[in-house]
Amino acid sequence: MTTVLEPSPLPDFVETKYIKDISNRAAHYIKAGFPVHFRGVSGTGKTTLAMHIASKIKRPVVMIHGDEEFTTSDLVGGEYGYRVRKVVDRFISRVLKTEEDMVKRWVDNRLTVACKYGFTLIYDEFTRSRPEANNILLSILQEKMMDLPVGRGGEEPYLRVDPNFTAIFTSNPEEYAGVHRSQDALRDRMITMDLDHFDYETEVAITQAKSKLSRRHSEAIVNIVRGLRESGKCEFAPTVRGCIMVAKTLKVQKFTPFSANGVFTQMCQDILASETSRVGSKTNQNRVKEVVRELVEKHTKEVVR
Repeated sequence: MTTVLEPSPLPDFVETKYIKDISNRAAHYIKAGFPVHFRGVSGTGKTTLAMHIASKIKRPVVMIHGDEEFTTSDLVGGEYGYRVRKVVDRFISRVLKTEEDMVKRWVDNRLTVACKYGFTLIYDEFTRSRPEANNILLSILQEKMMDLPVGRGGEEPYLRVDPNFTAIFTSNPEEYAGVHRSQDALRDRMITMDLDHFDYETEVAITQAKSKLSRRHSEAIVNIVRGLRESGKCEFAPTVRGCIMVAKTLKVQKFTPFSANGVFTQMCQDILASETSRVGSKTNQNRVKEVVRELVEKHTKEVVR
């Protein structure tokens, strides 16, 4: 059975000018009848934005997470189990006749459900699925028709996509591990919006909303993370996720960035070194920790003043 999500506002969602601009552009593309594709590095808010826009559409939401093991049937549906029918004939009282047959049971999967009922589809990290599994999307997005497998039954060999159907895609850059290159034909059927790191005001607002820290303390954390990002010393640039992790941990421990300087420094080093380095990359982690120590010293002194 496909799980359908009810569209509702996201808790603690922050709408700054930056976010509103992206959301409005995406909403206009969707209103014009085009699928939207958010592409960007991890931590740039792709999935959250997709969920936010889906809540504005006010249609039930079906979500799919890209997977290397997916086949087309994982998206469309397949034969799962059997349906047994048994007929008992007692027309003649002294004679008992029974007839039993067994047929395979077809179950629609999420893509078919979304197309059939006009739901909003969020296909998160769709390029983690193999390209051949996603080929079914070509006719859905262009001709608004879905080819139906023979085993599904029914008279029609295709399903006409409901006019209310909307598709929102997200993906990481192609250089990410486990990501496939998407088909040109599929990319051509959607409008891709490349997302970068949030602007300063948005990062502060998100950090504050997610942690309930004061704005001043949130600014100190964001300054440290952005300083590390701009240092060029990381394998992977830290994102707002690092800000949120540091801020939430600080809130739980009931510290401020400058009331427990040693503890705060260690916390930032643990969180930001792990976020910006590959597992086992000891040299880079040590380099990041040194930069973090310098940034904590600089920005906690600024907060004190």
